[in-house]
Amino acid sequence: MSKERARRRAVREAEAARARATRERRRTRRARRRALVRRLTPTWRRGRTGRLPRHSRGERAAIVLLTLAAIALIWVFVPDVALRIGLIALLLLVLPAIVVIALDRRT
Repeated sequence: MSKERARRRAVREAEAARARATRERRRTRRARRRALVRRLTPTWRRGRTGRLPRHSRGERAAIVLLTLAAIALIWVFVPDVALRIGLIALLLLVLPAIVVIALDRRT
């Protein structure tokens, strides 16, 4: 009777060892895959990077709306089409300087 129990216990322990080894292999494979994915995915830089995050959403909306209003006013009040296009091009060229002068918070 005790030999039978010892044999069954040995079978159970062997099965448990196989299951542990399988779980460990899966765990290492998953860890390697996660490390590879972490290495390959680009990291998002937080903080002020680029040009757009410098201004809030409201400031950007105001810049766009005021620019569109200025273009509409130019289109309505200037009779010559060539002059309209020239003034709109000039407005778009000078717009970054206007934004920096009006909304720059560095000082």
